[in-house]
Amino acid sequence: QVRVVESGGGSVEAGGSLRLSCYASGTTFSSYSIAWFRQAPGKEREFVAAISWSYSTQYYTDSVKGRFTISRDNSVNTVYLQMINLNPDDSANYYCTVHADHPPPRTQGAYRYWGQGTQVTVSS
Repeated sequence: QVRVVESGGGSVEAGGSLRLSCYASGTTFSSYSIAWFRQAPGKEREFVAAISWSYSTQYYTDSVKGRFTISRDNSVNTVYLQMINLNPDDSANYYCTVHADHPPPRTQGAYRYWGQGTQVTVSS
């Protein structure tokens, strides 16, 4: 059974930074792409970033390019999302998930395994 656990969320002021972590177990971590999605109250869950298992290629939604960086450390089954220059629009519950495809899908319906999420709140 695949299990993912997110951590690292918190409350920051606009312009601040956070680093989220996603630990995955129950699978051959290095063979899977990992994606981050986020969901704000009353909104659909949206794709944020992903990193493929093949060559660790990175993918980002336009609104976070240049501010978020996704990376992975296969030795500890963990993917990181470094977020800088945060703004209130980034406030949401952030979820990570895994997929075998390369490139990883950008639609939440393609993913089967989800964690509980970690809350990010950015105040103006």
